[in-house]
Amino acid sequence: MGSKFVVSKDKAGEYRFKLIAPNNQVIAVSEGYTSKESVMAGIESVKLNAAKAAVEDKTV
Repeated sequence: MGSKFVVSKDKAGEYRFKLIAPNNQVIAVSEGYTSKESVMAGIESVKLNAAKAAVEDKTV
C-alpha cells in the first residue's frame, strides 16, 4: 500500500489532514480548516506542489 491522506475533525471542530507513509508513520500534518472543501483543497495543493518543491538547507 502507498501513502495516504487521512482527513479528520479535531476537538475544536476544524478539519485537518495527515499524510501517512506506507509504514504508518505520519509524514505531515495540516493546519486547521473550517470546511471540508477547504481541507480537500489543501490536500490537492500538496499533491500538486510537493513534487516541485525546492529543498532549502539551512544547516550549512
